[in-house]
Amino acid sequence: MGDLTRRSLLTGSVASAAAIGLPAAATAAPSTAPAGSSARPTTRADVVVVGAGLAGLTAARRLVAHGHSVVVLEARDRVGGRTLNHPIAKGKIAEAGGEFVGPTQDRIVALAREVGITTFDAYDSGNDVYQRGSIRLLYSDTSATGTAPPDPTLLVDIVKLSQQIDQMATTIPIEKPWTAPDAAAWDEQTLATWVRANAVNADGILELLAPFTEALIGAEPEDVSLFAVVAYVAAAGDAKNVGTFERLFNVRNGAQQSRLVGGSQLVSQRVAAALGHRVRLGSPVRRIARTAHGVQVESDRLTVIGRRVVVAVPPVLAAQIQYDPLLPVRRDQLVQRLPMGSLRKVEAIYATPFWRAAGLTGQFLTTGGPVGYSFDNSPPDGKPGVLAGFVGGAQNLKWSRHSPAELRAAVLAQYARLFQDDRFLKPEGFFEHDWSSERWSRGGPTYTPGPGTLTALGPALRAPVGHLHWAGTETSDYWIGYMDGAVRSGERVAAEVHASL
Repeated sequence: MGDLTRRSLLTGSVASAAAIGLPAAATAAPSTAPAGSSARPTTRADVVVVGAGLAGLTAARRLVAHGHSVVVLEARDRVGGRTLNHPIAKGKIAEAGGEFVGPTQDRIVALAREVGITTFDAYDSGNDVYQRGSIRLLYSDTSATGTAPPDPTLLVDIVKLSQQIDQMATTIPIEKPWTAPDAAAWDEQTLATWVRANAVNADGILELLAPFTEALIGAEPEDVSLFAVVAYVAAAGDAKNVGTFERLFNVRNGAQQSRLVGGSQLVSQRVAAALGHRVRLGSPVRRIARTAHGVQVESDRLTVIGRRVVVAVPPVLAAQIQYDPLLPVRRDQLVQRLPMGSLRKVEAIYATPFWRAAGLTGQFLTTGGPVGYSFDNSPPDGKPGVLAGFVGGAQNLKWSRHSPAELRAAVLAQYARLFQDDRFLKPEGFFEHDWSSERWSRGGPTYTPGPGTLTALGPALRAPVGHLHWAGTETSDYWIGYMDGAVRSGERVAAEVHASL
């Protein structure tokens, strides 16, 4: 299913709404624009939602179910935020953005089921490939190290450091991680600094960690605060299951265990179709101003007068909105210090996933790039075969200086070399999506807090400011940076706003 356009949003919205329990969307009646405003049309709603990704759409859906009038303003000409379906062949898709779900990610799975979308297992039969320098291994993720490679030169550190981080994560209060006993000390250093102080083979471990962090947050171990990493690990669970380092990285019993039939963007498309005219595409919000009775939200296409506003976009984009009056200093400083990671996905399409017959999962982990981590991204029936990879952090910055053709050649050569099969050199198709160059994302998959940011300013991340409320996966308690975190944040903020109206 392709991107949801303005026309497809409106078609069938009444039937879709009835199917998932929402009242049919009514067209908002324009009202007279206030004196001094631009000529853009003006309408009214109880709640204005900025952003039609999973967070904003979840919030809107819940608020409508509570009986509130809602308008969703989306800058793009599509819904879905950092999820994006890419057509590949005969109505089939591959995801160019977020796609995986796994144990304890129950909120995204529940929402998907509510709109008629099921899951299927990510392909994980056979051996993974690992290469670092002269070391090349084939290994199964059913071994003791899971997705982490059993590199004999690093095994002691892999076990030791992962256990240490898991233990550190147990001390994190999920709703207020910055109050952890050691938060300040951990936030004074980067992940790389901590590794150098605790690893036997620090250089080797940092070399191994780079492709993990490049794929996971779009940054290097030197870029991100140790405390932010520990809090991120702690969030990889739910109220009954403590977050672990292993759950973040593993496919089997981990965050990459399953995918959504029809592609992850389909969830947002179906929710938006049910919301109908409430969702306005091509409407980037430029200004949010407090009024005597609420808020005035000005986008390029529409001004909305509301009682509350939910800003459900990444912090770096929320910072670009003009606020009147200015935001409190702590909130303003926070969003200036939360850059997005740098990440692109590259995907090669073949007639079949021939690597499966060779006993390979399609997953590799390697150092030196451009791709650090690959995976089998084929449709549920395995036709065609799709091999996807992450180019993140410093690798993405490096390859942004090269042409698409040069990157394509380098990726295919890397696939052929690592899997030792020249068939990878001749795909039937190839596409890439650089989230760092997308105007309304500015990077991915999530933010990358540096030292000192979250302990000093973290409480402002989701605390309402007057009539302003904040959502988005970065504001979640569990599964920060994931689709599940986005849905959780939308549910939280909907309850918060409903209680305030």
